[in-house]
Amino acid sequence: MDLSKADPKGLVRESYAIEGITLGECRSIFLDWALSIASDTDAREAMRVLIATYAFANDGHPMNGVLEAGLMESPKAARRGGRMARMAARS
Repeated sequence: MDLSKADPKGLVRESYAIEGITLGECRSIFLDWALSIASDTDAREAMRVLIATYAFANDGHPMNGVLEAGLMESPKAARRGGRMARMAARS
């Protein structure tokens, strides 16, 4: 994947250029980035491209952690109630 597809508006690139940017600001930019990529773009692959492009040259930047967190697996959703859970508890 090329960089123009991974960061079509240059949001992540700009975040690395902002001196003194905070973790919260990086999270906000990440959300804007996620909403701006094309629906047919593999977000995980785009994050890998962004990490390879920017993270190694910007050690300690808060966007590095945000991008790496985006690559982590989401916890599996578990059913937390409803009629079937109540009925099973009675057995």
